[in-house]
Amino acid sequence: MAEHIPSAMQAEAARGADAAPAQTGNEACADGWRASPFPRHSPRQAYAAIDLGTNNCRLLIARPSGENFAVIDAFSRVVRLGEGLGQTGRLSQAAMDRSLGALQVCADKLRRRNVHLARSVATQACRQATNGEAFIERVKQETGIALDVITAREEARLAVLGCHILLEPGNGPAMIFDIGGGSTELVLIESTATVPRILDWQSVPWGVVSLTETFGPEGEDRSARQARYAGMRERVAQSFADFADRVAKAGCSAPPVGMLRLLGTSGTVTTLASLHLDLPQYDRRAVDGLIVPADSMRAISAQLSAMSLAERQELPCIGRERADLVVAGCAILEAILDLWPAGRLGVADRGIREGILRSLIAANGEGDRLRAEVTRLRREGM
Repeated sequence: MAEHIPSAMQAEAARGADAAPAQTGNEACADGWRASPFPRHSPRQAYAAIDLGTNNCRLLIARPSGENFAVIDAFSRVVRLGEGLGQTGRLSQAAMDRSLGALQVCADKLRRRNVHLARSVATQACRQATNGEAFIERVKQETGIALDVITAREEARLAVLGCHILLEPGNGPAMIFDIGGGSTELVLIESTATVPRILDWQSVPWGVVSLTETFGPEGEDRSARQARYAGMRERVAQSFADFADRVAKAGCSAPPVGMLRLLGTSGTVTTLASLHLDLPQYDRRAVDGLIVPADSMRAISAQLSAMSLAERQELPCIGRERADLVVAGCAILEAILDLWPAGRLGVADRGIREGILRSLIAANGEGDRLRAEVTRLRREGM
């Protein structure tokens, strides 16, 4: 199976992720990436990325296709790995079992698709849990998948690498953010001709799961729910304070009116974008790359925060899986809009997985090119 690759190759893949920002010429396309041509690959080689987060387990499998990569398989399941983590400091047995079930599906897909190279990462829940290492070992023993617990810094960088091509064109700094289940990453970037240059970044331990569990059950009436929501926004804003000061001191907080650029990648922003479009069901093609007025996102957030859980469960594109968590996501989003008051918000249904894939394909292709060059030189007696 693809994860059963030599440790040296796993290390090479990890280094490839760090080297990927040197790739050039990125431009959006419908089925993946348009960029400077990938080094030559076999058309049958498949690459895979698994992202095990605090709330979701996601898989993407793709093949290089000229200047793009073509997605050939995908999988996503809500597993709530971080459920109860804030109270106990440990991953619960039920949460680990749910996650293992999803990862087994991923492992089966890797085998069926004959994946050439894969990278599987775990984020905040496994970073935080006292039994995170034991869970990682159990995953390897039962599924063959070797999860790499990445740092918050790498999580932020991979998210930028995976979605920055959807950022609106413009000059000056821009903000990219990823609202996760257990943490939120904010990345201040400067656009360049290639992958953006990261100016500053911040990761805070507030995601839709951790913030929801910290504030406990919703109130019985509208005023209680609104008070809870206000408390969430204030808590998140406090955690952003140091980053906000750095942004202000760097002179990045006051570009000309309307010139601030903002891009979000998370279930929160895609869900709210779906409500903005009044979609009867979620449609990635309609949402990925959408630009939404910030005022519309704020208005939807205010409406959702005042609704009861039962009312939110009846809304299209939310349902029972997201209804209890979406309010926390709205609170985080509004805190970000307070920090970086852009008039418009870009929406990305892509992120860490796409960043991993791009890194793997670029790094492995460069390795193939170097090996071919060595072979040529040997043949020429050099």
